[in-house]
Amino acid sequence: MKKKITLKQIARELDVSISTVSKALKNSKEISKDTTEKIQAFAKLYHYKPNNIALSLKNRRTRNIGVIIPDIVHHFFTTVFRGIEQYADTKGYNVIACVSDESFEKEVINMELLANGSIDGFIMALSAETQRKNDFHHLIEIIDQGMPLVLFDRITDDVICDKVVINDFEASYMAVKKLIENGRKRIALITTESYLNVSEKRAQGYYKALKDHNLELDENLILRLPYQFEDETKSEAFFASNNMDAVLCVNEIFAVRAMRIAQRNGMKIPDDIAFIGFTDGILSKLANPALTSIAQHGEQMGEIAAKMLIEKIERDDEIETEEETFRTEVIKATLIERESTNN
Repeated sequence: MKKKITLKQIARELDVSISTVSKALKNSKEISKDTTEKIQAFAKLYHYKPNNIALSLKNRRTRNIGVIIPDIVHHFFTTVFRGIEQYADTKGYNVIACVSDESFEKEVINMELLANGSIDGFIMALSAETQRKNDFHHLIEIIDQGMPLVLFDRITDDVICDKVVINDFEASYMAVKKLIENGRKRIALITTESYLNVSEKRAQGYYKALKDHNLELDENLILRLPYQFEDETKSEAFFASNNMDAVLCVNEIFAVRAMRIAQRNGMKIPDDIAFIGFTDGILSKLANPALTSIAQHGEQMGEIAAKMLIEKIERDDEIETEEETFRTEVIKATLIERESTNN
């Protein structure tokens, strides 16, 4: 029994392109008779079989895209979804949305439900529990089945696929640098657990900015909160026990709550303490005082993610490519200055 071979291996062995091999196997008139006969003989000798799973996926397009977001509380995820939906609509695609509610189990169930013939590809941000478990088997299985996947914001290096993020490290560095330029010396960080990749990158930007400006890192000025927290006891104690003059928060919900606690403790914003948060959503604009924010450009992120996915779905290349390429698009965040900092 001869060893079975793939399309790309035939192309490599005969020193031709994958497209040439595919067309020759289909008796395309674009390929010379000699080349066609040589390729077909080689394929027959090694029992070449097309990738039937991938072919079936290609042949039963639904024009539906599956989107899984961790929650609907954070304004950022809703803006990303809006960007996905708007772009998909221009290309004639429908969007089916699911919420994992930060649960690994719900994320897996949602993927299994949608992958059962309902959609052509996925766009998603990982749930907090998935990142905590560091278990991505369900994503890898989907990719192995030929289903295209684009991750945004919350990503992992353990899954090879297209991704869209903002420059979290640089954005955090920029925010801390701004606070330092405004004369702040005791800058606190309110963040989540370090297994959330975006929070960790923002923390690293915070550390680097302090170091580059000769400010000592004080671990007492770092508060790590659960990604879903309601009890403000820990936050109250943090503000009561530390003398800080500025705070960087990894999302606007943390920032608005922290501002409220600071005000309850008699601190004036921004005279006594300044605040910057990530997201730049509705809460940032309506807070009192209005919150200086790092805009993550969620709609742009969603549009790029949808464009990347649809390009993969509709690519004209053959099912088997020599080396499938993936890319990570990095969106540059913007600092929106408002009343919570000295302008």
